[in-house]
Parts: sequence; structure tokens; C-alpha cells
Amino acid sequence: MAWFRTDPLFCRRSARTDLQYWLMLLVGAAFAYGGFTIEPASNCNDSGECAPWLVPIAAVMGLGFVAMALGPLITNPQRGLSFDPATSELRWWQNRTDRHPGDAAQIPVGQIASIRLIEGSDSDEIHVYDQAGERLPYLDETVIPGSIRSWAEAMVARWPHIRLTAERERPPRKTVS
Repeated sequence: MAWFRTDPLFCRRSARTDLQYWLMLLVGAAFAYGGFTIEPASNCNDSGECAPWLVPIAAVMGLGFVAMALGPLITNPQRGLSFDPATSELRWWQNRTDRHPGDAAQIPVGQIASIRLIEGSDSDEIHVYDQAGERLPYLDETVIPGSIRSWAEAMVARWPHIRLTAERERPPRKTVS
């Protein structure tokens, strides 16, 4: 099984391979470095306005970002999705570490009834339902590789009994007072 697999039914991600944690660590380290190396009294602009209180705030903010990034990078939680052709089951997991099994679930693909895709302006949501109308737990945007829409369309193309419902998120109504 290659790490560059293009099949949308196979995905494994970990915090150490996720760019957002490394960027958070980099930004936090830059703020912390600046906060500890810049002399607060020298924090003035050309017109002579000074804000020495910003330097310690930047240091604390940087240390906070470093701590928030190091937590997941050290524990390395994993999430993923796979299809087992031998049992025809779709399996997915979240927050799995070396010491904790995390949250996981599985279902025979024949038991999946529908996929509801909610496309929003900020992000998309997906909800997968079984034949009884129950939403499948832990199967959401975080475990699906790439585009949520293309994953849902690939599921429907492979198993035509699955219904795909796509909705647009409604913007909030403006109230006139």
C-alpha cells in the first residue's frame, strides 16, 4: 500500500504529516524568539510612539502556539479511512495514538443509505447515514481525503444504492429593526 494512493477510499493522516501543526510551531517559535530578544523599550515607531507591553504579549502568545503545536506533534494522533474488499466494510478512525485506540467505527458498504453534503462558504460538512437513518459516528470531514464532494461522488459512483444529497448552507437572515 503506497502512501501516495489516489483512491479516495484509503487515507491515513497523522499530526506529524499535517502541515498546520508545523506552521503553528514555526509561527509560535518566531513570536517567542521575538518576544525574548527584542528590548521592550526599543519597541517604538518613527514618530516616537512606544508600546513596550506588546513584546511580552508576543512572547506569551508564541509560547502558547508552540505548546499547542507540540502537543499533537508529540502524541501524533492519527485519523483515516479505508475500505476492506474482503469484508466489503468501510472503516474509519480518529484520535488514534500509540497508547490509545481512539474513536473508530465500521460498516458494510451495503448498509450505507445516504450521504448528505452541506457546502458552506467557509467549510463543507458531510453526514453519512445507514439504512436505519442513523448518522454514522466519527465519519466526517477530518477523515475524508481531499475534496469532500469528490469522495461522496466516488462513493455513489462505486455503489449506486447510496443517495447523495447536496445542499448549500443558507446565509443568516438579516433582521431589520
